This record gives sequence, structure tokens and C-alpha cells, in this order.
Amino acid sequence: MRKVINCHKENNPVINQKLREVSVEDGMEIATELFNILNERKDGIGLAANQIGIDAAVAVLNVREPIILINPVIKEQWDEIDYYEGCLSYPKKRFHTKRYKNIIVKSAHLESGMYFSGAESSKGKGSWEDSAKQDQKQRLLEAVCVQHEIDHLMGKTIHDREKRLLPVKNDYKRYGRNEIVGITDGKDYKDIKYKKAKPLLDSGEWVIYVGGPIT
Repeated sequence: MRKVINCHKENNPVINQKLREVSVEDGMEIATELFNILNERKDGIGLAANQIGIDAAVAVLNVREPIILINPVIKEQWDEIDYYEGCLSYPKKRFHTKRYKNIIVKSAHLESGMYFSGAESSKGKGSWEDSAKQDQKQRLLEAVCVQHEIDHLMGKTIHDREKRLLPVKNDYKRYGRNEIVGITDGKDYKDIKYKKAKPLLDSGEWVIYVGGPIT
């Protein structure tokens, strides 16, 4: 079985290359191999063919359900957002990127397009509200992951999507003591419990930053 090439340590000649289109039959075979690698590793939610050295426009992801992309084409995307993501090809590195909350994609093995959306659901109450928030986070993660994998197929990586960090001033929202918040001093970023973040925020050198991780 092939493995994900660690681009920090090894050369991957196709990581920055636009990948060739393949037949649906070949794409399905490659997708099966990609899923097997993800299942064995258990530390990722998406994988593109060139991450394991294959020149083929095929990628897979598994956030809410298994999804295959063969020669995918982005038909439409809207609602730009900032995100904070990583990549199996560049382990232990994360970058702030520009992504979109909504995206429509056409894949060669499907007649109709696929719509991915991280838009917020209508507000609920009690446990339903918590469930809706969790679902929204998963849908957003899925939409961003689709964009991340399609980038790979076009020869782009998170380095190409890196966005200069722009701190968001604290809006004085009351966070729970144990709530995880993202904070930045304009150079570094931390996910940290609010009770530990507060002294840093009070110093004026750190501010709240809104983002979300992807592997």
C-alpha cells in the first residue's frame, strides 16, 4: 500500500502539478486505495491522489459521509470565510486560509452536482440547538475539505492559500471559563481555554481570532 508523502522530508514531484483527468473506472480504483490509506492512518479526513504520488484527478473525504471526487469542477462558490487548516502532506503545520462557506461541485461519476454548505441552520432550543451547532460545524468542515482536496488536484497546497493573519478585536463576548477560543498576537495562534486566555487578552497583546481547524 502506498503512503502519504511527507513533503517536509521527501520530494513529491506531483504535489504542485495539475493532475490528469482519468476514467470513472480508474478513478474508483484510486479512490478505494485512498480510502484504505485514510482508514489505516486514522488521522485525516481527506486525501488526494498526488499526496501519495499518483498523477490522477481523484480525491476522497470522509467528514459526515464518504465522498469521492473524480475530475471535479467547481461550478460555483460564495460567502468567503477565513479558516485555519492543516494538511497530511505538511504535518504539524497549519495556515490561515481563505475559503468559501458554500460550494457546488461536479464530479465525473455523478450526473448532478454536489452542494456543500456550512451555512448556519435555523435556531433551535435546548439540546436541539447544540445539535444544530455541531451539524453546522461538520457541514462547514466538509465544505472546506472539498475545497482543500480540489486544490490538491489543481497542484495547489495550503501554502498557496495562506492568508496574512488579521486579528479580530475582542468583542467582549462572555465566554465560558472552559470554552476553547482562538487567540493571536498577530504572529502566533493558539487554541486555548478562555480562563487561560483571559490574562493574555487583558494584556492587550493578544486578541480573539475566529477560525477553525482541518486536517
